[in-house]
Amino acid sequence: MRAIVTLFLAALLPLFLSAQSGDPSADKYTALTTASQQVTHYSHDVQLAAAISDDEVTSPTSEAQQSKSPGQQKPKPSKPKPTSDLDRPPIEGSMVGYIDDAIVGSQIRLRFDAGFDNNRPDRAEFFYAECGCNGSPAAGPAPGLVLHLNFQQLYMRAEYALTKRFSFFAEVPIRWVQPQVFDSRTIPSTGGFGSQAGLSDLQAGFKFALLASREHYLTFQFLADFPSGDSSKGLGTAHYSIQPSLLYFQKLTDRLSFEAQLAGTHAFQGDYPGFQGDVFTYGLGPSYTLYKGERLRVAPVIELVGWRVLGGLQTNAALLNLTPPVLPPIESAEGTNIVNLKAGLRTSIGTHNSFYVGFGQALTHEIWYKHVVRLEYRYTF
Repeated sequence: MRAIVTLFLAALLPLFLSAQSGDPSADKYTALTTASQQVTHYSHDVQLAAAISDDEVTSPTSEAQQSKSPGQQKPKPSKPKPTSDLDRPPIEGSMVGYIDDAIVGSQIRLRFDAGFDNNRPDRAEFFYAECGCNGSPAAGPAPGLVLHLNFQQLYMRAEYALTKRFSFFAEVPIRWVQPQVFDSRTIPSTGGFGSQAGLSDLQAGFKFALLASREHYLTFQFLADFPSGDSSKGLGTAHYSIQPSLLYFQKLTDRLSFEAQLAGTHAFQGDYPGFQGDVFTYGLGPSYTLYKGERLRVAPVIELVGWRVLGGLQTNAALLNLTPPVLPPIESAEGTNIVNLKAGLRTSIGTHNSFYVGFGQALTHEIWYKHVVRLEYRYTF
């Protein structure tokens, strides 16, 4: 920059000399002043240009970025949204107590049932094996034909979800049975069999959600029963069975939900060929969240659950009253329809704990039990 200024002054030097050779002193002074002002202005312009040039060097892309229109500028990459639980409805969204839960998730569930007045406990070997009072090869309890039976059962289930669509589970049941009344013609003088308790038939299976969102679930469930209970004590069925089910959950509003189930139980041949039978099960249940706080939710639920026996046999003491009596007193159970109405209350605390208490009443003449009470605790994780 100094070299440019020096060259410029050298170019003006002849003018200075020419002005000094003239006579008038005023012209010499004017020429010198004009040249000095021009040099000063030029020096200032050169410094300004240099400053602009330095700014461009330190920020070469700033002007180019400003010149781009908003449409040409690349958008900043956004952080990816977490998807682990984004599309997964909370497991406490299921409020039913008797219909199987369609929502796939990890949970530990404890359930206790108390049933009263079962008058056909060996019907299609759905509850326990054929009455031992019919003789060999019947695998059920003996002696005596039970007319009224009370029972309790504790179910301990663990379910683990590998993904939001698939889970597998296992259930260990403990059963207690108390026969109340026997048919006197089928028991010896010592009486019938007494109360029993112990391990019942184990269950295991899996769930696969065909549809899964915050609003609804459509789930296929497959369940298998294993004859682990002692059938001679009324603790098991003495045969294997499978139960494929179609489960549905629909959130209608922020507070109202609807759940349903269609299932079919297929029993494999047991000790007495033909006594066991298939059973079709169906159910539906609306629920309404009556109270919804930050950590507490309370929802009453109504469920209608039905069964239709598609085959198999049952022991009926009324056949002993015929003339002549039917021995053994066995008849077909096919076509039997049983419908129950269940009413309960589901209470959810926080995001992990849920409690249910419910009561069931038989609506039909044919029954598995006249009344049933259910208590349940569920921990989700």
